[in-house]
Amino acid sequence: MGTIVQVNVSRGGVPKLPVAAAQATVLGLAGDKHLYKFHGGASKALLLLPSEIVDALRAEGFSVYYGALGENLTTKGLDHRTWQPGQRFQAGDVVLELTEEREPCRKLNPYGKGIQRRIYPGASGFYASVLHAGVIRTGDAIYQLPTL
Repeated sequence: MGTIVQVNVSRGGVPKLPVAAAQATVLGLAGDKHLYKFHGGASKALLLLPSEIVDALRAEGFSVYYGALGENLTTKGLDHRTWQPGQRFQAGDVVLELTEEREPCRKLNPYGKGIQRRIYPGASGFYASVLHAGVIRTGDAIYQLPTL
């Protein structure tokens, strides 16, 4: 089991800024916008990223913080190395299903030269669809649901 360290939204692009709570719908968090058509939609409603990755990048000298890399949910205590499409998680009232790993793009360049190469497979975050809408709050537990 892990924790939602931060819930993040933006008016489009990065960084995403913290909010105490947000309504999650099949199209993402209320108040969160996307600048590019290949972000968002039902299969990429939310982006999850482990706080441990952000902390490791910051320790390497990259100027990152929670929300900087575009994640909607900054998690802590989940083993991101085991994440794969089809896994389901519950956070607050919301049930999520991981859909695909995120590919880091050039929009992360302001955080440091070569950051995309440091965000290795399994550590770049994972997109998720929202199977059951509801509210997600900072501090909520997040845990993997049994496989069907």
